[in-house]
Amino acid sequence: MHRRQKPSAPERKRDLAAHGGALSMSHNDTRSFFNFSQLVLSAGHLKSPPVLKHSKITYFEVEILDVQSKKQICIVDKVPPSSTLLDVKHKFHKACPQWYPSRVGLQLERNGPYLKDSINIQSLAVSSIITLYFTDLGQQVGWTTFFLTEYTGPLLIYLLFYIRLSTIYDQVESTKNFRHPVVHLACFCHCLHYIRHLLETLFVHKFSGGHTPLKNMIKGCAFYWGFTSWIAYYINHPRYTPPSFGHRQVSFAALAFLMCEAGNHFINVTLAHQNHSGLKACFPSPTYNPFTWLFLLVSCPNYTYEVGSWISFTVMTQTLPVGIFAFLMVIQMSLWAQKKHKLYLKRFYPEVRRKAAMIPVIF
Repeated sequence: MHRRQKPSAPERKRDLAAHGGALSMSHNDTRSFFNFSQLVLSAGHLKSPPVLKHSKITYFEVEILDVQSKKQICIVDKVPPSSTLLDVKHKFHKACPQWYPSRVGLQLERNGPYLKDSINIQSLAVSSIITLYFTDLGQQVGWTTFFLTEYTGPLLIYLLFYIRLSTIYDQVESTKNFRHPVVHLACFCHCLHYIRHLLETLFVHKFSGGHTPLKNMIKGCAFYWGFTSWIAYYINHPRYTPPSFGHRQVSFAALAFLMCEAGNHFINVTLAHQNHSGLKACFPSPTYNPFTWLFLLVSCPNYTYEVGSWISFTVMTQTLPVGIFAFLMVIQMSLWAQKKHKLYLKRFYPEVRRKAAMIPVIF
């Protein structure tokens, strides 16, 4: 047997040195890998960065020029793409307080149409700068105020003539002459007509919040109030003569008037609730109510009934001022009906193409 010899002192030193060197090399390798990892991490991500949840918003600048001089009035900056033209008008009002949003008219071109408040500003953008032309529309009033003022006047004016004020008629003639029943019936029908208009303005018609120039309200009031004064003066005059065919003429005309008033009301109610199904918009269709069956023949039956009311009122009272007013109403209503009929043809061509605008065959 051979006995294992113990290493000598120099050999033990070499072995320890060699073992320590190996440990030192292993430790250096670990530190090198750690330093390399830190270098890679500090240089950038190896993986692609995560997608941002909110993309950067591009704002628009709206340059507003005067439509006449083409001079710059102001620049509305930082307008989000989701903004509407009404938002731009409010910011324009903050910059120029003398112009309220309702009296600001904005156009893309100098001779172009006025843009609607509901239009999205992004749909107008060709670049980040949008140029619009400004027109002062003058003092504006809301549609509800417009119609309430226009219809309240005839109601009150007619009643002033009906009670025969001493400042209008001779009191001796007023107390001596007997009032024919048609005078009382005419007052009832006239008041019923304008009360219906007022109630429908408050509870039936739905206005989009738009405005109209004050001068339009003044012209409308002058027309309705002036004709009401003329009509009421003749019908309530102490020397007023009843219709030629007497009670029969008055009765048939009054019945036709009431039917037209009822039809006008039911048509307006149908038009106010035509698009509440949540489906695609469609032309109003007749219901079980017979007054709505006129939709089968014309596209604007509310104008048909309105004209019918005034023609019936003319026959019932047999008065020249009422006849002239009814004739003007036929012209005005036919123009409105033709304009609305063209819009219906664009939107509901299959349903409207065989219909007349207001009066079957004629218009």
